[in-house]
Amino acid sequence: MSAPHAVWLRPELARQVLRPRRDGKADLALKAPDLQTPYQALRLEQWLQALRGVFRVNVDIRARRIRATLLPDLVDIPRLLDACAKAGCPAEPLPHNQLDDDVRHEADDALRRLVVAGLFGMQAMMFAFVLYIGVVDAVDATTIQLFRWLGLLSATPVVGYAAVPFFRHALTDLRRGRAGIDAPIALAVLLIYLASLWATFTGHGETWFDSACMLIFVLLLGRYLELRARHQQQAFAQAGNDAMPLIATRRQADGKLEAVAIAELVVGDTVHVTEGGVVPVDGMLTTATARIDTSMHTGESHPQVCRRGDPVAAGSLVLGGSLELRVTRKGADGSIARLHELIRHTRRQHARMDDAACASVSWFIGGVLLLAMGTLAFWMWRDPARAMDATVAVLVVACPCAFALAAPATLTRAVGLLSRCGVFVVRPRALLALARVDRAIFDKTGTLTRPEVDARCTRTDARVSAAQATAWAVALARESSHPLACAMVRAHADLETAPVADVEVVAGHGIRGTVHGHALFLGRPPADSDLPDDGCQLCLADADGLLASFGQHESLRPDTHETLLALRDHGIHSELCSGDAHERVEAMARSLELSTWHARQTPEDKYRLIRRRQADGDTVLAVGDGVNDAAALAAADVSASLMTATDLARHQADVILGDRLHGLLQARRMALQVRRTLRQNRRWGLAWNAMAVPFAAAGLISPWL
Repeated sequence: MSAPHAVWLRPELARQVLRPRRDGKADLALKAPDLQTPYQALRLEQWLQALRGVFRVNVDIRARRIRATLLPDLVDIPRLLDACAKAGCPAEPLPHNQLDDDVRHEADDALRRLVVAGLFGMQAMMFAFVLYIGVVDAVDATTIQLFRWLGLLSATPVVGYAAVPFFRHALTDLRRGRAGIDAPIALAVLLIYLASLWATFTGHGETWFDSACMLIFVLLLGRYLELRARHQQQAFAQAGNDAMPLIATRRQADGKLEAVAIAELVVGDTVHVTEGGVVPVDGMLTTATARIDTSMHTGESHPQVCRRGDPVAAGSLVLGGSLELRVTRKGADGSIARLHELIRHTRRQHARMDDAACASVSWFIGGVLLLAMGTLAFWMWRDPARAMDATVAVLVVACPCAFALAAPATLTRAVGLLSRCGVFVVRPRALLALARVDRAIFDKTGTLTRPEVDARCTRTDARVSAAQATAWAVALARESSHPLACAMVRAHADLETAPVADVEVVAGHGIRGTVHGHALFLGRPPADSDLPDDGCQLCLADADGLLASFGQHESLRPDTHETLLALRDHGIHSELCSGDAHERVEAMARSLELSTWHARQTPEDKYRLIRRRQADGDTVLAVGDGVNDAAALAAADVSASLMTATDLARHQADVILGDRLHGLLQARRMALQVRRTLRQNRRWGLAWNAMAVPFAAAGLISPWL
């Protein structure tokens, strides 16, 4: 058992990630960021299945997650983590609420109902076909009755099980005082089945069991395709988890450090966070100074210098050295918890708005039901024997298959085409909202811009050439995960560098190492230099002083101008909303010719801005990449983020754009095409009803036809 994994033996931590089952086993979810290929998935599954006490393993490559069912008394979490590491895919446990049971159960239930409708529907159609083509002599009433009973036996599982969602949704809509799209479907199926049942028992009249089965199967197929597409895109968007760490380092009274579950921390505890670590809870800084990245909360593009007594929010990234803070709020009461609650609230509102959108076809549904009742009343007065046939025919002919099938089929195709272009739609119906968007609100840092280090030295000492200084700096930068170091490596991705020896991270300053016998330092400016220590300079130095410096700046993404101009051509007004400083946001807005901009925006400010725009009647698109954008993304009518966004932002986004903003234009064009297709389909459906329903009401069309 490796030492880092041993901490998971603590009962408090195990309770956060293991979900007990009734049979004594437990479910565990793991995230494996390096999981990418089927070979890795197979190897992981083999290693985990070989452990005594592991009963089932499910590896999801798209979501980069592992789900295991195990017996805690026989196998513990550290052994599973060790096995993942040996298989070449290090993994970390996820909170047990990350187990996607609802998604799995929804998909399994939909597939079971589709299979039942398909298998039993085929049998019902075979028996009906025998009667339709006249294979059985009309005089042979006994044989005819046998096939009717066989049709009844075949159709009953379809109506009684596969069609239950239609009945359930129809009843739910009626309780809410509206006629949803499932109401005429449920009524048509029920009337067809009851009328055929009556004909079977009495031996008089026609049976249409096959019509009911075919209708249910086709509608279930369309809905299953849409469900599958949505789940696949959701799995991709959840390819990692941006949740807070489950483990914190607490300083004991005797000065020793211990690893504890975050849930164990109480107000007043002292928490130690190392460089590069994430602050686990809200607290007050007790260290003299600290440099932290607060972009997940504020969007501020530059590191912030905090001093003793300053508040530090959970989720902030420690950049310069380690720090210690005193806990002021427990996790359940902290800023991250409030942010997640805001997101959940907005998602509930979205669900209600989706329900309202589904009610937009109520006028059509109501007309169909009124027409059916009118047909029944007319034929009960004119010829009661033909009343049921005519009424059922009206319901079948006017059944809103165009509405029920067009959206799933069109959206599924659109999602598939966009995914080939590197644009992933998490919520397919968001494309319908994207076609109506008239206002777009963009985050700045990480969305329209990205941090860059100047490719050339901004200052070089005479003792070394610019090329040599750059090569040394890149070699050291490749040994660090600091944002500026990563930008340095990205700026010189093709540069070949020498190996670095004696690597040492200097807390709060930078990184030391030896390249070709030269002892070098990369990081903050030396104390004796005249460069400002503002976090915007990356300096290379040796024992004799400064050798070179590299300036940092924010550069626009290559397609930012093109994207904003294209959106303007589409009639979409764009504005900038960032947590960065006023001068930087104003300069960026001016360069992009954006007349509306907002600076120093907190997550709550961004959320309120979205709500104000919606209250003004705008359909809002929000584009962001940070945790501080998550609430705004959830509140917007449709939201988008880049592949490089934080996992929480991707989880809230409806559309994942890959690594380029140009994907937004592709999604917009596809959304407009989807809207045109659906409108065309609706016109054809209405035209069909206008032509065929009068014949059905007149009794000239049989329900089976």
